[in-house]
Amino acid sequence: MVIVTLQRQKCIGCNYCVELAPNQFQMSKKDGKSVLLHSKDKKGFFTLKSNENTIFDECDNASKACPVKIISVKMI
Repeated sequence: MVIVTLQRQKCIGCNYCVELAPNQFQMSKKDGKSVLLHSKDKKGFFTLKSNENTIFDECDNASKACPVKIISVKMI
């Protein structure tokens, strides 16, 4: 299982996550910040739990490219 977490309030809208993992991230037209698709919000932390281990590499690359380090990716 892959767990991806996004701290959306701290997003600066650089778009790297969307470029590297377009199936998991999208930019909001309302505020220009990143949206983690199919995630659940818990106190500002948006979390996606997926059984598709194939998304790990894309999301990990997005996490590493994020200039404000607000994306975390774990495989359990």
